[in-house]
Amino acid sequence: MELTGVFSLVSGATREAETVGFRFGAKGTHTSRTMMLEELSQVLEATSQDARRADYAAAIIDGNCLSKPTASTRRLSNQRLGELYGLDPAIPLFRVLRRLWDIRSDGRPLLALLAAIARDPLLAATCPAIVAMPANAELQRVSLKGALQAAVGDRLNDSTLEKVCRNAASTWAQSGHLEGRTFKKRRVVLPSTSVVTFAIYLAHAAGFRGAEIFSCGWLRVLDCDPSRARELALDAKRSGLLDLRMAGDVVELNLSRLDPYTVRA
Repeated sequence: MELTGVFSLVSGATREAETVGFRFGAKGTHTSRTMMLEELSQVLEATSQDARRADYAAAIIDGNCLSKPTASTRRLSNQRLGELYGLDPAIPLFRVLRRLWDIRSDGRPLLALLAAIARDPLLAATCPAIVAMPANAELQRVSLKGALQAAVGDRLNDSTLEKVCRNAASTWAQSGHLEGRTFKKRRVVLPSTSVVTFAIYLAHAAGFRGAEIFSCGWLRVLDCDPSRARELALDAKRSGLLDLRMAGDVVELNLSRLDPYTVRA
């Protein structure tokens, strides 16, 4: 499943994106869960920066860092968090997420959202509906459902589509894009430098190059226009997160600083 047309998260072939850790297809974790921001935060708090996949599983299942009541719910939480985020330093996307996580705590909801979009095609399918909403507009369930149906066709029944809509709306509320309980309204989010850095990393992995990175779907999800995206990219350069040279529409980007494994190589 790819988002194409006016709003797109993928440009060209998906092979590089899959290598980085993207997931594609007609299935996704949002059939049963939200992006699980609180659970992700607890797991990362309970584990070290150099933890392996087995360490994350042990923290969730054996250490019960999520305070789940049964072994089966602990195992399921481990599975769902693995689907959404990888929880494995062998996955480049997760390595970069883990590196950026501790830079600013207020950026974590948007970092989690970006990773979940990359790894859950169903959540990705809802992006156009949310991005298109003006500030203070009320979420219309029919728009969210329509965006999903456009992406999955008849591969999900109506009951499952409704469940995905509920979970996705909750995810967008956790990220700060929506507020309210019964009636959710659109808020404008303000991404930090580290969040925009992650969006640029994902955009590059998804095939965007040069100046188009600053106007692609990954930056639009952050309510970031190209001018602001460039400003924050330069902040990221000054912070040592990436290498960047810009001259008009010519953009030279090097992301080797961002991945801690690459830095050590």
